[in-house]
Amino acid sequence: MATEQSFVDYVAEVVGLGSRLTHKKMFGEYALYLDGKVVAFACDNSLYIKPSKAVVALAHDLPQGPPYPGAKDYPIADELLDDPEALRRLIEDTAALMPLPKPKKPKA
Repeated sequence: MATEQSFVDYVAEVVGLGSRLTHKKMFGEYALYLDGKVVAFACDNSLYIKPSKAVVALAHDLPQGPPYPGAKDYPIADELLDDPEALRRLIEDTAALMPLPKPKKPKA
């Protein structure tokens, strides 16, 4: 089941980071970016956070599951949608630990 745009809009509203949190549609699902860094995925209308030390420190008890067939397990943060401050901190701390994307090579 593909993720609905309304779910991604809801996540963005709950997190409350304005234009800092963006998303791109990919194969019917979404990648969520904070300040240009991938921090989460929205798949099957669930929120999967990139595994990191931030998850271990702030939300170690989140359930785990693959966001798509063949993927490794990611923390599923659906329950944090009811706790905007905790979700915002988790996303911000995750972004702080993620590398910047590699620059794209110019087309020849």
